[in-house]
Amino acid sequence: MDVPLPHLDRPFDYLVPEALDADARPGVRVKVRFAGQLVDGWLLERAESSAHPKLAYLEKVVSPVPVLSPEVARLARAVADRYAGSLADVLRLAVPPRHARAEKAVTAAAAPDVGPADGTEPTGSPADGTAPDGVPAEAADARPGARAEVDPRGWRDYPAGPALLRALTDGKPARAVWSALPGEDWADRCADAVAATVAGGRGAVVVVADARDLDRLDAALTAVLGAGRHVRLTAADGPARRYRAFLAARTGEVDVVIGTRAAMFAPVRRLGLVAIWDDGDDLHAEPRAPYPHARDVLLTRAQLGDIAALVGGYARTAEAQLLVETGWAREVVADRAVVRARTPALAPTGDDPQLARDPGAASARLPSLAWTTARDALRADLPVLVQVPRRGYVPSVACADCRAPARCPHCAGPLALPSAQGTPACRWCGRVAAAYACPECGGRRLRASVTGARRTAEELGRAFPGVPVRTSGREEVLASVPGGAGLVIATPGAEPVAEGGYGAVLLLDSWALLTRADLRAGEEALRRWMAAAALARPGTAGGRVVVVADGALAPVQALLRWDSAWFAARELAERRELGFPPAVRMASVTGAAEAVADLLAGARLPGDAEVLGPVPADEGRERMLVRVPRSRAAAMAEALHAAAGQRSARKAADPVRLQVDPLTLF
Repeated sequence: MDVPLPHLDRPFDYLVPEALDADARPGVRVKVRFAGQLVDGWLLERAESSAHPKLAYLEKVVSPVPVLSPEVARLARAVADRYAGSLADVLRLAVPPRHARAEKAVTAAAAPDVGPADGTEPTGSPADGTAPDGVPAEAADARPGARAEVDPRGWRDYPAGPALLRALTDGKPARAVWSALPGEDWADRCADAVAATVAGGRGAVVVVADARDLDRLDAALTAVLGAGRHVRLTAADGPARRYRAFLAARTGEVDVVIGTRAAMFAPVRRLGLVAIWDDGDDLHAEPRAPYPHARDVLLTRAQLGDIAALVGGYARTAEAQLLVETGWAREVVADRAVVRARTPALAPTGDDPQLARDPGAASARLPSLAWTTARDALRADLPVLVQVPRRGYVPSVACADCRAPARCPHCAGPLALPSAQGTPACRWCGRVAAAYACPECGGRRLRASVTGARRTAEELGRAFPGVPVRTSGREEVLASVPGGAGLVIATPGAEPVAEGGYGAVLLLDSWALLTRADLRAGEEALRRWMAAAALARPGTAGGRVVVVADGALAPVQALLRWDSAWFAARELAERRELGFPPAVRMASVTGAAEAVADLLAGARLPGDAEVLGPVPADEGRERMLVRVPRSRAAAMAEALHAAAGQRSARKAADPVRLQVDPLTLF
């Protein structure tokens, strides 16, 4: 039942009246009477008998279309168990809300059988080697337009690349962690992998972080597979379009689904490949309970279905490195000679030679090396990308006299300047602080403590008069820019592709990324830097990248060598030594202090579990952390879910938030 109470997280038996017998198939949406109310539910299975003597009748079949496939139902149960959540919460993520008009249009046009009434997989599962309509897979592949042409040339820069494509075509459960070369058209390579899978008569699901990446992958797949061979699944497309795309996959109309994290549960027939690009992006983490990560959902799906999996990115996460070190996946990387040939010339500003030439480089926001690199690229009629970690004009200000951070007198939030002539205002409550006076020294003058993208664009526009300046950030994200001379100021993740590649890439304010109080600060900084640096031309074609940071720092070293695998191995080793994910499993328990203590007191945690904390959380709450070895992860999740069920059964007032392996621990 679609009830978010942990103690009701189990199937319930109902009688099926004769009038609903034909429509009441496994996977359909239904309505049932429970505790005097009519609630939504999912029909999971039909059975001849029940162990319960008195049963109520099914009230209604909402739609005869079985939108929940058996494979997705099993996956949803596994994900709920993995994240100490409820099946109902996962099914809300897995199946989009019904759109009756879209459903009527799709089912009338397609009208294929979407599965037998007994809840088994439809004919065409990998086990029997037949296509969705029951004909042999080989015959289905021979139908017009059924096969996609596979061009392995783009993967030949990676020694294991051609073998990966052959394995996908042969239907083997190949698992790979792919480190993309700088300048690589990652969307084309993903399209090649999908085409190889489709050529073998199987389907694919590919998940990307945002709409811009989705548009790029959409165009690449259309070029390789042809129009109408795949659908996009993303909440941003609106309820009707999203539901039509979902039904197209569920009915077997298409065998390839791409999308944002909404696509991780896509019901693709004869699934042969799941893939994720840039798995370190925090947009892959679902913000709704039970807070699953798209990478982990796809890997669970690969494990349950014995299918291929591809985890790709310019940078490698510690989680991806763990897959390699445990032997679950093989790495797909280029030879070092190819990496050197494709990498732009990379240089830091904080190493000893630079400090000897420019003593102010250690503290300057735009040291002389960065300035001359940008100037030379513009003179060569090449575009310049400047990555700034913060958006806005001056997102953080401080007292000009004593340097104390300027905070709102009402809520203590940080003050910011919206423009050069703007009045400081609070970023939390929005109140204007026109008469601000520093509580420490009484000073009334303010200075920038953090400079945003718009202020950077203004400063560089003055430094290079006559050069067009474009900004790309939250207000407007550019997909591409022309290849001539110009300045592009972008926040991380919003860097547009330049025609022919950038002549120079400047990575400013590195301290803002590296000094964050976050377990993943170094990993995230490297990921953002590599994503921007990958847009530059190769060094042999004049491409240069300058990072305003000390060259001795490990993330900077990994960037200069273009070796994220080395950094990921180093990061994983440190986390293993300190006992942090992914080397161990951790759960955060957040809520009012009494509620957190109550839940943990009722949880039968494994004997080797460590309870850490409390640490302060937002809104006056506190957080406790539970740490166990990876082998005890299932027992920890089960114990926490059972304890949450005990609290919901006795109607405990204060809610508690459970998250397993959250992105942010502190």
